[in-house]
Amino acid sequence: MRNPKIIGSLLASWILSLASCGGVSAGDQPNILFILTDDQGYGDLGRHGHPLLRTPNLDKLADESVRFDNFYVSASCSPTRAALMTGMHEFRNGVTHTIQPREHLQESATILPQLLNAAGYRSGFIGKWHLGNGKGYSPAHRGFDWVSTNAQGGRQHFDPVMIRNGKREQRKGFREDIFFDEAMTFIDETTAREEPFFCYLATYSPHTPLAAPEEFLAPYKDAVSEKHAAYLGMIENIDYNVGRILSFLKERELEDDTIIVFMNDNGVTEGLDLYNAGMRGCKCTTWEGGTRAMSFWKWPKQWAPHQVEHLTAHLDVLPTLCDYAGVEIPAELQEKLEGFSLRPLLETTEPVSWHEDRLLFQHVARWPSGLAAMHKYAMAGVRQGNYLLLQSHSCGNAACEPYASQCTTLNLVAKGLDTITYTDGNAQFHWGVSPPDRWVLFDSKKDPACENDLASERPELVKTLSDAYEKWWDSTYPEMIAAGGDKGEPLKRGARAAH
Repeated sequence: MRNPKIIGSLLASWILSLASCGGVSAGDQPNILFILTDDQGYGDLGRHGHPLLRTPNLDKLADESVRFDNFYVSASCSPTRAALMTGMHEFRNGVTHTIQPREHLQESATILPQLLNAAGYRSGFIGKWHLGNGKGYSPAHRGFDWVSTNAQGGRQHFDPVMIRNGKREQRKGFREDIFFDEAMTFIDETTAREEPFFCYLATYSPHTPLAAPEEFLAPYKDAVSEKHAAYLGMIENIDYNVGRILSFLKERELEDDTIIVFMNDNGVTEGLDLYNAGMRGCKCTTWEGGTRAMSFWKWPKQWAPHQVEHLTAHLDVLPTLCDYAGVEIPAELQEKLEGFSLRPLLETTEPVSWHEDRLLFQHVARWPSGLAAMHKYAMAGVRQGNYLLLQSHSCGNAACEPYASQCTTLNLVAKGLDTITYTDGNAQFHWGVSPPDRWVLFDSKKDPACENDLASERPELVKTLSDAYEKWWDSTYPEMIAAGGDKGEPLKRGARAAH
């Protein structure tokens, strides 16, 4: 059996030798600040039309950025993070859920900080990881030189015990405020060493349980329910902290030398009934609202702000950042990547041809462990251009029924239930069930609510995309199984899975 630690060590040496002869000198390497929010939807932004949210700092960031407006992530937390870190579909590294062990990113995978470190970067991680803990899996074992998070994760909002590089310290204040403080500390330490930095800051907000400082709740208390006020308050707090760290970069005279990326990790959750930018679907669905994400890229004096309509995805983050960092990705890894460098789209405001025939394959997964095969078509999708081909229904197999899964939800919706996860009264729309025996097709640009099925009008496109899905599943499924994507004990009905 191959030893992944030995392989990783050899690969790191190889990357280092390749990176040293790359086309970017150390003095030209940009710093990188990557901010990922947890369960904030595409519509949860003032600039995207939200009728209540106050997000002046994020609105300004959007205005000053290259905005990828046809950008997609995975349908839930860990899968998105796995794709971001590897440049590959999450299935290829065994990440198919948010529960152990199916949220463990395959130990042998080479991930973004390892590649950047080999090119001379110092990498720091702050916040929520959700790709496995313990030896071989935690951020400290995956290439991050500096790691800071809180002991109780999303459950501890105030006065958390922070763990920085293995040392615990009781802190005062709101968790997300402290995360951004930690990011600034890491950046200061790294620039003092005269090294370029990669800072990956992943918030817990606005994931449940919901809570925020009173000053951020107050503006919404008279307008919405207590739950919704807390959700909106958590997002306004993110906006406040984004403003703080952008001001910090400017004060440190780092703004012009830093690539700033801001993204959310999946579709909307607790704010679904308030606003969803006209989209159908939420987190853990295959509908448009399940995976469309905001994606803002800012590098002052290098990229002119503009909007990009090409089909882009989280898979593109790794190859893009490696491109700008001067990392020459080893050939054996390069051939496995499913993302593309966004450089041509970032550097021009003119129309450009860029992977026009691209296909993105999506699957909510989250099946009961051990039952992957029967869920091939349950909550699956293919994207090309503005088109979304999908199936949104349960697996229909009695063997799945005793267990908690997304099939449980869709079976209830199929029976007429209108109130379920994230929505009070709109389940038939946002968790809508498609016919169990065929694909449905939508132009998600013209029809984000996915109300006009084009399958009968475009049978040739349905065949092309569905055939591509068959080939993708047949090639990816064995890799997913080998990487542990179907391991673990299935949850019984009534048990709660992590979201």
